[in-house]
Amino acid sequence: MMCRFYVYLGAGKSSLFQGLFRLVDRSCIEGEIIIDGIDISRIPLSHLRSRLSVIPQQPILFVGTLRYNLDPFNQYSDEQCWEALEAVQLKEMARMHQAGLLLPVAESGNNLSVGQCQLICVARAILKQSKILLIDEATANVDERTDRLLQAVITEKFKDRTVLTIAHRLNTISTSDRLLVMEDGKASNFDTPDKILPSSQ
Repeated sequence: MMCRFYVYLGAGKSSLFQGLFRLVDRSCIEGEIIIDGIDISRIPLSHLRSRLSVIPQQPILFVGTLRYNLDPFNQYSDEQCWEALEAVQLKEMARMHQAGLLLPVAESGNNLSVGQCQLICVARAILKQSKILLIDEATANVDERTDRLLQAVITEKFKDRTVLTIAHRLNTISTSDRLLVMEDGKASNFDTPDKILPSSQ
């Protein structure tokens, strides 16, 4: 299921993230967070976080190689890494360099474009095969072509997963199964996009 959160500035995005990752003590909050029918407070913390992948607004890359940024714990084969790169259309870019998967990546990916950095983050999530994908307005700083590619890859590769997207722009949320509108830290509406968007615009 793909659910998108339309969040107004200051409406509670940080609180939502803290709740999903259980960064807040259970005794300090009211209510439950239920994903795929499971109350996440009843899941061991390490197990919960291992099932979550995040694609942030500002891509996070580390000094090292392309392979290290895809698979920092060396859990997957080179073939799987190449397949993930192919899924996000970065395979040819990597093959153009003699180093291939050992292509050097500078701090914060400064030797790559913003779009390439974001696509590497998506490839990392594809490799991890997490049950839950959390996207924080990942297309906010990329060009239109990369935006379309990201949306297509996420729709295809995570169609059998739970995808939660934090969105600030209405044009990024119309394809979701459900839409939650947050204002002042509270849910003000939760329904299908076709029932919410006309009144939101």
